[in-house]
Amino acid sequence: MEELPMGIGIGILLIAAGLILALAVDATVSGLDIQVVGWILVAAGVLGLVLELALFAPRRRYPGAVAPDVRERTVYQDRPVVEERRVYDDPRY
Repeated sequence: MEELPMGIGIGILLIAAGLILALAVDATVSGLDIQVVGWILVAAGVLGLVLELALFAPRRRYPGAVAPDVRERTVYQDRPVVEERRVYDDPRY
């Protein structure tokens, strides 16, 4: 199975969830700082977004020497046209 990069959507989702945890949530969990988790998610989202735009996107836009739609065609040689003529002005008849 082919691995897919993180993508722009996942990076934006991580940034949004991280900012919500870092700035809007005012809850406490013993042994876990929610604000730190939020900033880690923001950093992961920004890193994924930068990598997607800088490294992965140009490779998908310019695939190299591969033509996008190349079809093989068979070309047939032209043959002479056979023409049939009927002559009605024949003096023998």
